[in-house]
Amino acid sequence: MIETDWSGHVIALDVGGTAMKGAILSSDNTVESLHRWPTPRKDGPDAVVNAVVAAIDELLEHTKDARAVGIVVPGLVDDHTGVALFSENIGWRDVPFRQIVEDHTGLPVGFGHDVRAGGLAERVMGAAVGIDDVLFMPIGTGISGAMYIGGRMMENKYAGEIGHLDVGSGDLCACGAIGCLETVATGPSIARRYNALTGASVSGAKPVLDRMTDGDLIAVGVWDDAVEALATALTSYVTLLSPELIVVGGGLSAAGDLLLAPLRVAVERRLGWQQPPRIVQAALGDNAACLGAAILASESRRAAASEASRSTIRS
Repeated sequence: MIETDWSGHVIALDVGGTAMKGAILSSDNTVESLHRWPTPRKDGPDAVVNAVVAAIDELLEHTKDARAVGIVVPGLVDDHTGVALFSENIGWRDVPFRQIVEDHTGLPVGFGHDVRAGGLAERVMGAAVGIDDVLFMPIGTGISGAMYIGGRMMENKYAGEIGHLDVGSGDLCACGAIGCLETVATGPSIARRYNALTGASVSGAKPVLDRMTDGDLIAVGVWDDAVEALATALTSYVTLLSPELIVVGGGLSAAGDLLLAPLRVAVERRLGWQQPPRIVQAALGDNAACLGAAILASESRRAAASEASRSTIRS
């Protein structure tokens, strides 16, 4: 049967290293409910895969007319085959998520990389609507980038790893390299560097930011180091690809102009003759990847209907 009724809902799931975010959306992309579960990564990759399936089941229980599922995951992802190739944080390898969820639900499944999905959502409904050359850069436990060049998403599964540019920190990164941006400018690395200098035991960037605003000079220095490292990495990106817009997302973007204002200054100081991009805060906040998963779900639904139509014509 060829689908002509585009009513009904899609469900979306964003699988993170710490938490999984789920959403139920109507056919006009209205978010009807949001859900959240812990990611049981300490129990191993198989436990996380099982938790993903359980979360999808729970979302399906909340709506009786789901027409498609969208799921996005971190790490190295093959969007086209629907396989999660590798995640350093979660530990899985070669998980055929699209096939698993299609077999489990009987629904069309959109699948992709969490950061690319977040960039898709920001360009469709967020801060980057109508912009052809844009970098979406979420900063959380890691740093990556979704790149639009001439209006097209760069889908190479190895592209966008801006967090592993060498910014000269001299610190060992979890990837095995020395000096990566992620050693200086993520939430955990900001906390780690502050704790090493002070003997404190803060968790995440927020306490360091709070202490900075209270006049703690060590916190000021750690924050400034993060901003300067981000500016160094972004200068390389801008010099090569000249985006019109950089959208900063992830947990660190909640700092607003305490992050973005000095970052704009530091980037412009480095660029010299190049055209500086606008640097803005993500509009969709922590839900960008989940909303991107919903867009992928809708696309998979339409692709399934199109294939059914072609099969009917051939027969």
